[in-house]
Amino acid sequence: MPTTSHDAALPDHDLDVEPPLSGPKPPAGVLERGISILECFSAERLRLSLRELAERTGLDKATLLRLLTVLMRARMVLRLDSGQYVPGPALLHFGMLYRRTFDLGERLQPVLRELMQRTGETVAFYVLSGEERVCLYRENTVKEVRHHVEPGTRVPLAAGGASAHILKYFNGTSTPRAEQITHDGYVITRAERVPEMASIAVPVFENEGDFLGSLVIMGLASRQTVEAQVAGAGQARMLLAEHGFQTVPPSGWQAPVGS
Repeated sequence: MPTTSHDAALPDHDLDVEPPLSGPKPPAGVLERGISILECFSAERLRLSLRELAERTGLDKATLLRLLTVLMRARMVLRLDSGQYVPGPALLHFGMLYRRTFDLGERLQPVLRELMQRTGETVAFYVLSGEERVCLYRENTVKEVRHHVEPGTRVPLAAGGASAHILKYFNGTSTPRAEQITHDGYVITRAERVPEMASIAVPVFENEGDFLGSLVIMGLASRQTVEAQVAGAGQARMLLAEHGFQTVPPSGWQAPVGS
């Protein structure tokens, strides 16, 4: 269980943590140091000890404990009875606020839901965040064997996947699928990032021409022929148009240099 008081005594083994002999150089600013602590957590590293946080941030014990106390007070970090630290509920609150800045959700979610029902496969919407793509919205298929994603899932662009190529292309980054995007307006991948999985992605634009992100349909390759994937992309385009989106660049748009 999480420790309820941020002033609770730290376990003895926490007090023995020494600054790492080698590792990352800690940021200079106080705010940057606090952010560096939060960035240590990921889907694969949800619980971290004080020693692990020190190794990942390069911060010394005194500084790390002082910043953790502030983050715990703000409920951005919680400390478990075991002494490990986990992300706190305030981060979920800010994440929901971020999603609400897009009134996209109310318009996109019906598209994803209808498309999932028509294709029988998981449908998701990704946006670019630095060198990663982030799932903002999704509708998981009800089939027992499926590709399951959740809002907030982050995947490195370098790992590939149909939506990664779309996001790279329309944000001016080189991709080997540029010719397919130019010619067909979509990207198909089969077992590129995950074995046995297939996906097809289309770009999503506002009517004013602003690029928003990538809608992707994904599922088992054995369950989807290429023809079925292309048909799914066609349905996606139709549904997006019905809800005020476009899936082609605005008139006069030029392919980014180097793409």
